[in-house]
Amino acid sequence: MPASILEEVDHLLGAVSTRRTSTRLGCPSCGFAHVAQVLGDNGGISYVCMARGHSWS
Repeated sequence: MPASILEEVDHLLGAVSTRRTSTRLGCPSCGFAHVAQVLGDNGGISYVCMARGHSWS
């Protein structure tokens, strides 16, 4: 158990920043970070670049 609330906040912020960086996805064509996840034609997962419309799976 942390000795203070500040230690607990530091611990939680560390977990959040780790989660954000580990799940970040970018467009492989242009590198844009805003990507939508969509269902593919055969039930698989596909991705679409929100900047230029590139798509991949």
